[in-house]
Amino acid sequence: MTAAAESPAVTGWNAVWSEPDGVVPRGTLVVLPGRGEQAGVYARLGRRLSADGYRVLLVPDPTVDAARTTEQVRALLADAGSGPHPRVLVGSDTGALFAAALVADGFPGVDALVLAGLPVHRAAGPAGWAEELDARTACPVHRDVLDGATALRRGALAEPVPEEWVRAAVPERIGVPVLGLHGTADPLGAVDSVRDWYARLGEAELVAIVGGRHDALNDQSHRTAAATVVLFLERLRAGLPEIARREPVRARAQGRPVPA
Repeated sequence: MTAAAESPAVTGWNAVWSEPDGVVPRGTLVVLPGRGEQAGVYARLGRRLSADGYRVLLVPDPTVDAARTTEQVRALLADAGSGPHPRVLVGSDTGALFAAALVADGFPGVDALVLAGLPVHRAAGPAGWAEELDARTACPVHRDVLDGATALRRGALAEPVPEEWVRAAVPERIGVPVLGLHGTADPLGAVDSVRDWYARLGEAELVAIVGGRHDALNDQSHRTAAATVVLFLERLRAGLPEIARREPVRARAQGRPVPA
């Protein structure tokens, strides 16, 4: 794959968004898409994360050919030229579940996970394209992308989640830091449906995207979602539990004398 600074180089369903010219890459993100999703679904996210210095590599939808996706991820993580550490798997929908299952099974070379819209419980899929589009996102720009002819395979969100991936994604066996993002208006599963799963991880953060639907990375709050991912990556790089801390300004101000 050939990297490009402004737009991805696409081969089939693969894409690369590289850091801007002259910027030393700060880490490598391997994106595993959800059911039916192709490269165009992640163009906006890839551009935004790469602008912050992270190299973003997209692999094919694992529900199409799990073995192929596994080997591509393995090759990317083993290739020093793919990008520097930290090397993080970023998954959405079944891509998130597949990423979690890989790491729980001892997949090497992964420094952390970012999981969006994790489907760990059975949920009724949308009936028809209009309902699927509503389930995925409320963002008008992203809806236009999804409504295009090549962005995804329509009807994919109604396909069942692979049960073997649910069984394999044992949180107690995941030994890397995990960031979870989940929309509070996700019709395929409320935040409460995944809270227990994240609570069983050794090191995890679960961020609720208020009003967000199933595609938590690309919904109306996509800027906030991307910023949340970058903050997580920066803490991961620094090895710190926090970098920026909110200070209790009001509580301190109460002890000051009132100016005359």
